[in-house]
Amino acid sequence: MTRAAMTALDHLVYATPDLESSVDELELRLGVRSVPGGRHPGRGTRNALLALGAERYLEIIGPDHGRGRHRGPRAFDIDRLVRPCLKTWAVKAPGLEQQVERARTAGYDPGDIIPRSRERPDGELLRWKLTSHGDEHPEWLVPFLIDWGDSPHPSQSSPGGVTLVGLRAEHPSPARIQAILRALRVQLEIGESPAVRLIATLSTPLGPVDLT
Repeated sequence: MTRAAMTALDHLVYATPDLESSVDELELRLGVRSVPGGRHPGRGTRNALLALGAERYLEIIGPDHGRGRHRGPRAFDIDRLVRPCLKTWAVKAPGLEQQVERARTAGYDPGDIIPRSRERPDGELLRWKLTSHGDEHPEWLVPFLIDWGDSPHPSQSSPGGVTLVGLRAEHPSPARIQAILRALRVQLEIGESPAVRLIATLSTPLGPVDLT
């Protein structure tokens, strides 16, 4: 992953059907325990966070069973997961409206801009905007765009000790994904493979780890 791409990356999304077990498992693998991030009102999910360096973080997101039964599908196909995985990624997009229009002009529609919020454990409500991915997110290798506005970046209140070294992907048709990434002005190394994977290389207190 190029220096420009690393700078643009906001966070990685590690989706899981069981948040608690994934937090425990990742602590054993990475040597650092993530902290609760909070609940997503009306979406049936909650998360835990781990900083990956300055202005970058890992979001571990799973179902929230503590607020009653949730109706409708949860984000990131969580309801269909049989195991945790590195699902997708987000890139920083200050001036989100302009960046969406630029991508549409270049031939890719990132989707509608949606306001989001999260209630932190301390009761503070964070607000931000992101793109919905639209109807086209080829195997989730295309990132969504996010603009935190005036909200503090989650990496600032997340535990450190783990650093993102690189991000790459595998896909049967890399050229199809790269065409979309060019419209977003985003770079990602994609190798040709029958499997579809997003692979983050992390420097941890326990040594290098590839998270998929």
